[in-house]
Amino acid sequence: MAQHELIDQVTYDPNRLLDALLEKMNLKNDAAMSRMLEVAPPVISKIRHRRLPIGASLLIRMHETTGMSIRDLRDLMGDRRTKYRLSDAQGKPKPAVEPTTTGASPLH
Repeated sequence: MAQHELIDQVTYDPNRLLDALLEKMNLKNDAAMSRMLEVAPPVISKIRHRRLPIGASLLIRMHETTGMSIRDLRDLMGDRRTKYRLSDAQGKPKPAVEPTTTGASPLH
């Protein structure tokens, strides 16, 4: 199973973000945080153990729940990227399929 590129970054520390959220929201533990964020408890555990990166939808949920800016949330977890790379295939239209000529006469 391939790891997400952010998980391998030296500065990435999801525990810092999760601990800050626990404190900000006055929560007792990760189970309470999973209920607050409306995610399954194993999701928080996998993030803590760096088996799962914090995805965009969870980051947005954290923003909506805490009122903290996305930038502040990303700073807390050590994500200092300013640009995101997209593959060359993303955003490009698929090539049109052209009819093949097989020598058959067209229907009229």
